[in-house]
Amino acid sequence: MKNVQSILASFCVFLTAQLAPAQQVDSPHWYSSITHPYEPKGVPPVNVSNTGRIESLLRDGKLYLSLADAVALALENNVDIEVERYLFPLAQADLLRAQSGNSAQGISTATSAGATGLNATSAQSFLSILSANSFATGNFAAVNPNGFDPTINGTIDWGHITSPQQNTVTTGTTSLVSTSTLANFSVQDNFSTGGSATLSYNNTFSSQNSYLNLFNPVTSAYLDLTVTQPLLQGFGIATNNRPIRVAKNNLRAADIVFKQQVIVTVETVVQAYWLLVSANQDVEVKRKALALSQHLYSDNQKQVEVGSLAPIEIVRAEAEVAADQQALVTSETTVLQQETILKNALSRNGLANPAVAAARIVAIDRIRIPDVEKFQTLQELVASAVENRPELQQSHIQLENQKILLTGQRNLMLPTLSAFADLRNSGLAGDPNTLPAPGATAPFATNQNPYFVGGYGNVLGQVFSRNFPNYSVGLQLSIPLRNRNAQANYATAAVTLRQSELSVQKLINQIHVDVQNALIALQQARAQYAAAAKSRILQEQTLDAEQKKYAVGASTPFLVIQAQRDLATAGGAEVVAEAQYIQARLQLDVATGRALDVYNIEIDEARKGRVLKAPSVLPVVENNR
Repeated sequence: MKNVQSILASFCVFLTAQLAPAQQVDSPHWYSSITHPYEPKGVPPVNVSNTGRIESLLRDGKLYLSLADAVALALENNVDIEVERYLFPLAQADLLRAQSGNSAQGISTATSAGATGLNATSAQSFLSILSANSFATGNFAAVNPNGFDPTINGTIDWGHITSPQQNTVTTGTTSLVSTSTLANFSVQDNFSTGGSATLSYNNTFSSQNSYLNLFNPVTSAYLDLTVTQPLLQGFGIATNNRPIRVAKNNLRAADIVFKQQVIVTVETVVQAYWLLVSANQDVEVKRKALALSQHLYSDNQKQVEVGSLAPIEIVRAEAEVAADQQALVTSETTVLQQETILKNALSRNGLANPAVAAARIVAIDRIRIPDVEKFQTLQELVASAVENRPELQQSHIQLENQKILLTGQRNLMLPTLSAFADLRNSGLAGDPNTLPAPGATAPFATNQNPYFVGGYGNVLGQVFSRNFPNYSVGLQLSIPLRNRNAQANYATAAVTLRQSELSVQKLINQIHVDVQNALIALQQARAQYAAAAKSRILQEQTLDAEQKKYAVGASTPFLVIQAQRDLATAGGAEVVAEAQYIQARLQLDVATGRALDVYNIEIDEARKGRVLKAPSVLPVVENNR
């Protein structure tokens, strides 16, 4: 029995070594190549520390920030982008799952704009997903349910059975006692053609108290190879590797989804940056208005003191100063809030860093409106959008996946026809039975064939010499007479594919609308800015004239106050128009899918979370507010 166990153990180790994956494993243990498939692959803990870029931009409690630096900080530290980076190992794991023969689970296509608090148009209106937030994987029922990973199965069993007998014709005793030891091993593998093969080696070592048996104890064994192959339903590589093809498509989709998240985040950060710039400009407008009202209040005081002006005019001027102070405080509050929003978008740990939380942002860049706008034709802009918009690229991959799934549904409509073959070699050997019949002294069983006398080596010789071969081949057919379920499933998949094709066309139509609306909005914003700038210039001239008239007594304080209010309103309208222009320009870049090119963003750098471009050169520290 020890020899049997040794041989079987050696055989099991040999098979395990043959089936172990040929991978290079960085491990000091000699058995790592065997144990590697059963060890979990750890995922590093999340990193909530910011890159050094943000520290390099801090000076004297101020964060000097250009638009390029804001975008770079977002690529390195934004939490939404960091979350989306995990999409790549998820897609790789899904491919590994598909390569094992199981269905791909799909990947999420949802993106997050983050908690920005912005009032501008959300980027999601330009980056809406087709219909669902994940790549559906469909029905892979035709794939071999046991997967493509080979398996080794083993059973070792020892048993002692005592069975009362109602006659002694077949056993020679009224109480049959059997002791048996089983040692069975098998190797099973499945193929991308849909077929499978099982090689099993079974051993039984048994002894009984029956004197009728020729051999006791006896060892029997057989080596069996069974091969099955579907010929209709479930046949072919194209049918059975569908999950792998879908998972590979989803790897491509992961790149596109990440690109989409980068676009959404960059748009959010650019919006926040320009809104901060506009808020600072609005503060300047409010300060100028306050300075004018304070100057008028001082002049009125002097005139009241000399008796050339009624005292009520001091009250009217002072009320205007109070209103302008309130407007300035409101505008400064907006700046502080916008700074908080922007810093949160540029930091992994939010405002946990006291230096970052307390720093005031000095926006280096200013909104520049070109004297002449170079507009591309609508056809050129639409062509760029159709080529670059990530959600359209996603929809094309989704269509590819659905077409792959449709081929599987078509195969499931076929009858089941499987070919099978079984080859078995058997062996038997044991010791002559020495048990005598009741009342006798000599063994009852005599004249044993010496070919079967021996130990386990004799059994192995018989098995591998194929002394007792068995063969069987055949076909197994199953035909559903009405096949309604398969027809319904195929019809559903076909209709869904057609709906998706129409959804793609609908998305293309919407892209045309988005681009044209964005172009119209940019043209209108430019016209509104030109009008607002002209209005501000005229209001400055009007106030200057009214102040000169007031100085010679040809005007009243009320008219001067009214002119100051009109100038402040015109200045605020110019700031708003300027902000609307830069937002319209951003939305056109997003609508045409060119945002990454406009802001010089490399997707590889975004994936790694490291931007190679050095921070902007810091200006001389000065009061920029």
